[in-house]
Amino acid sequence: MALHCQEFGGKNYETSMSHVDKFVKELLSSDAMKEYNRARVYLDENFKSQEHFTALGSFYFLHESLKNIYQFDFKAKKYKKVTGKEIYSDTLESTPMLEKEKFPQDYFPECKWSRKGFVRTRWCVADCAFDLVNIHLFHDASNLVAWETSPSVYSGIRHKALGYVLDRIVDQRFEKVSYFVFGDFNFRLDSKSLVETLCTQATMQTVRAADTNEVVKLIFRESDNDRKVMLQLEKKVFHYFNQEVFRDNNGTALLEFDKELSVFKDRLYELDISFPPSYPYSEDSGQGRQYMNTRCPAWCDRVLMSPSARELILKVSARAAPGPATRGRPGTSPGVRPSAQASGAPATSRTFLNPRRAHVVVSALKIIAVDCILGN
Repeated sequence: MALHCQEFGGKNYETSMSHVDKFVKELLSSDAMKEYNRARVYLDENFKSQEHFTALGSFYFLHESLKNIYQFDFKAKKYKKVTGKEIYSDTLESTPMLEKEKFPQDYFPECKWSRKGFVRTRWCVADCAFDLVNIHLFHDASNLVAWETSPSVYSGIRHKALGYVLDRIVDQRFEKVSYFVFGDFNFRLDSKSLVETLCTQATMQTVRAADTNEVVKLIFRESDNDRKVMLQLEKKVFHYFNQEVFRDNNGTALLEFDKELSVFKDRLYELDISFPPSYPYSEDSGQGRQYMNTRCPAWCDRVLMSPSARELILKVSARAAPGPATRGRPGTSPGVRPSAQASGAPATSRTFLNPRRAHVVVSALKIIAVDCILGN
C-alpha cells in the first residue's frame, strides 16, 4: 500500500511537525496495520532548509503475503531486499533509496519560496520493476489571474514542472521502467471557459482598488431575477451560488473543462474519473461534503501512470472483472471499471479515495506482483 502526502505537517508545520513522529510510530504499530510486516517511510521534515524542504511524505506498507520485495538503491544502482520497518526523515537528500528534488524558484517567481517538488522510489515485485513518484505541483495564486486567459498562466507553469519530472524519471541515468505518478498536481478547470459557461446569462461588474486601480473583485449577476449574484470572484474567493453543480452526477458535466492532462496524452494515462472534484473541501469536519468558497472545485489530486503501467492495470482488471470493455473519456484508459480510479486496484477490490491531501494507491504493489506471476 502506497500513501503519498503533501504539505506534511500542515499549514503550521513549524509547530505541527513535532507531532509527526508520534503519529507515524502509532500508525506502524496499530492493529489495522499488523498484516503489513515491512514498511518504508520517508518524511521531508527539515523545514529550516528552504533550499530543499518539500513537506512531502511517502509511506510504503508491504503486506505479509508479498514475498521477495526489493527496493532500488539509486547510488549503488542495485536492488536491496526490503525487510523490517524503517523511517527516514530530516535530510532525505542523503538517502540513496530515493530521489528527491525541489523545483527551482524561477519556476514560480510569484512565491517568495515554495515547497513544491517530487520524491521518487523504485521497487521490484516478482521481477517487475516500477517507480512510484510523489508529486506536488504549483497552485493558482490568484483566481483573478487564472480567469484572464485560457489556458491560464498557472497551467503553463504546472506543465513545465510536470514535464521536468517526466524527463527526469526516464532519462539515461537508470534503466527505464513503468511508473505511477500520484499526488497533488493542482490541476484546475479552465477557469475562463467555465465561468463563461456558468454565467452565460449574467452581467459582470468590475471592482477596482481606489489607490491602484487594480481589479480586486468581479461580480457576475443574473440579468433578471432581481440581479441575483451568481458568482463572486476575488484573488482567493470563488463563491458560486449553487455548489450542487460540482457534485451533480459526480461533476461529470465539468470534465470538458478539465484539460491540463491533455498536454501529456502520449506520456501519461489515468483511469476514468467517477467522483466529484477533490478540492477544496471544507476543513470543518462537520461540513465534509461542502466546498470552501476559496477556489473553483477541481480534480487536483490524481493517480497517473505511464503507458506500460497502464497495460499492467488493464491486464489485471480484465482478469478480475471479465466482460465487455467500457469506453473511457478521451485521455483516459478504456476497459477499466471506474471504481479503480482512486487506487489503481482491480474492480473487485474495496477502494477508497480521500479527497484531501492524502493520496492512496491501495494494493498497487500487490496488483503488479499478481500480474507478473500470472504472466510468468
